[in-house]
Formats: sequence, structure tokens, C-alpha cells
Amino acid sequence: MAFLADALSRVKPSATIAVSQKARELKAKGRDVIGLGAGEPDFDTPENIKKAAIDAINRGETKYTPVSGIPELRKAIAAKFKRENGLEYSWEQTIVGTGGKQILFNAFMATLNPGDEVVVPAPYWVSYPEMVALCGGTPVFVSATQEHNFKLQAADLEKAITPKTKWFIFNSPSNPTGAAYTHDELKALTDVLVKHPHVWVLTDDMYEHLTYGDFKFVTPVEVEPSLYDRTLTMNGVSKAYAMTGWRIGYAAGPLQLIKAMDMIQGQQTSGATSIAQWAAVEALNGTQDFIPANKKIFEGRRDLVVSMLNQAKGIVCPVPEGAFYVYPSCKGLIGKTAPSGKVIETDEDFVSELLETEGVAVVHGSAFGLGPNFRISYATSEDLLEEACRRIQRFCGACK
Repeated sequence: MAFLADALSRVKPSATIAVSQKARELKAKGRDVIGLGAGEPDFDTPENIKKAAIDAINRGETKYTPVSGIPELRKAIAAKFKRENGLEYSWEQTIVGTGGKQILFNAFMATLNPGDEVVVPAPYWVSYPEMVALCGGTPVFVSATQEHNFKLQAADLEKAITPKTKWFIFNSPSNPTGAAYTHDELKALTDVLVKHPHVWVLTDDMYEHLTYGDFKFVTPVEVEPSLYDRTLTMNGVSKAYAMTGWRIGYAAGPLQLIKAMDMIQGQQTSGATSIAQWAAVEALNGTQDFIPANKKIFEGRRDLVVSMLNQAKGIVCPVPEGAFYVYPSCKGLIGKTAPSGKVIETDEDFVSELLETEGVAVVHGSAFGLGPNFRISYATSEDLLEEACRRIQRFCGACK
């Protein structure tokens, strides 16, 4: 009898975590490496949020919390959905988890049975299909191609839905592409979902506050209120508030689902860290003045990276609407010979040779379900981004 669970054979390690770890190992050996793999803002957590955490410690807010989160944070979450998205949820319809990952995982664990299908647009965040598989479901991939700016088309969603479909995962702005859906683009998808009442919607709005120019963010239930009773809207404080290490994600949805997720979490981790929850209360209720300033910085970085990558031989880089990623194509380098003498046959070969030759760590697109592309996180300084892009240009120019 095997010791390890069969479920482990259905999943792969996170490619983004693997790239970041590889970059750290090379740096430890003295290599000059620029890591562009991690999806983490380089800004510090705002002072008012840090102070709220310190105040919570000084008040003695260091005990166990309710499984679904402290009432103060759950009420702040409900208020946020009302204020920013026009969505009415009671605080009892909210739940707090240890990061957005736990929210997603618990939703799948609470609902998936063997044979249940989950429609996952590709490119996708690397953890979506692995979570589905771990929870016993079957991911069904639907390509959102570069031709359509990495946005899923309604006809393709329609074809992917079967009687076994339980969930449709929606992520806008997207990790890994940065693509964000306009109201009309999202309405085309919700029109399809309305016709299939057995399909639930799991929407990952983690990058909601990171959209650029005149783009206006919308979430599925905002566009189609009739989906309210079968949508779980997930968000968190990690990206917009530079709180990745605080590990606070949250969601709102139908009470029956929230109670089921609460039951699972009660046997899993119980409540998220008390101090981080009080910090998140301040994040949601306090000043939001720093968000536009940070967005402006990200937008400038995006424009720099897109411009420089499009000057690299064999690279085509679309302009994303949001998040802090670009997802360029390296199709023009496939079949070329790298400076090491290795023939680049895949996007994984491309990123591996780029790291070895120039010390730039990026993530290969096939890890996200669509290549030949690669993902760059531009959540780092302009100086580092400029140097990284120069190295990429040099590497591409040296491929024959």
C-alpha cells in the first residue's frame, strides 16, 4: 500500500514559486539575478495599516478568532462590496481566510464531487487547476488567445459547459496576462451563464484596484444581478494594499456556501491571524489615497516594459489593462539557437536559457496553460525592470 495519497499524483508544484526559489538559490551562490517571477508589490504596507496591527497587539487582540473572521472585518468586507461594487451582502454572508488561496480551496472542497467539472480559462493562475484536482474535480480548459487579447469568448465558454459543469472560474484583471474585461465583454459571458443555472461562478477579483487609464472594473454579479445566488466573489488585501505576507483573503456569497466553507475551515486552520485581521479592517475602512499613487507607478512600469520588450527580436508584447504582469509571446524565438548552443524548442527552454545566460528569472507560459509565452511581473523598481529588459533584448539578439 502506497504511503502518499493518490491525490498528489494529480497535481504539480507551483511554477511561480519554483521560479522565485530558483532565483533565490542562484543569488545565494553569488549570481547577479533579477527575479521577475513573483506576483508581489514591492511597496511597503501603508503606515496606517501597520499602526492598526500594532494597536491590536497592544490591546491584547492576540487570541483565537471566530472561524469566519472577526465581526469587525466581516462588516468592513460587506461595506466594501456595497461601497465599491454596489453589492448587498450581510456580514454573515462573508468569510475571511488565510489568503485568497484558502478561500478558493475551501470553496472547491465544500462543493466538488468526483466527476464534477470546473471551466478554467487559459492562461490561468497556476493554482486553479491544481486546487480543482486536489478537491476531486476535473478542470476543463478553454483557451483565451492572444488574438482576442487573452479574453475568453462567449462561444467558447458555451462549448465548454456540460451537464457536469459545477463552477466557472473568472479572473479579471488576470494573472498571468493582466487582461481585464470591460462591462460589455463580461456581459457576453454572463449572458451564457444565465442560460445554465447549474453552473456556479467563482470570481477572483484580487487585482480589482490595479487597472490603468480610463478602464472601469466590473465584477460578474454587478453586470448580471441574477447570478447573485450562485456566485462567490473573492478578493483580498494582498495586492492593492501591499499586504501579501499578512495572508488575508475574503469572499462573499450565498449563506449556504459560506456556512459550508466555515465548517471546512473550522477543521482545517480555524480563524486567520487576529493581528492581520485588525490590519485588514483598517485597510478596507481607512484611507484609500495611496492606491491611485501606486497605480500610477505600476502604469509607468507597464509602459516601460511593454515598450522595451517590443523592441526585442522575436518578442511580441500586448498592452494589458491591469494587474502587474505582461504576457509576451516568444514565438519568434522558437527554433532559434541560444548563445549556449541549445535549440529553443519551447517557452520553457526560452526562460531556462534566459536565466542561465542573462540572469533574468521569468515564468514560462505553458505553466499557465498557454504558450509560447512567458510572464513578467513588473512589481519592482524601474531601474531593475529597465536592466532586465536590456538583458532580454541582448539575449534575443544573440539567438540565431
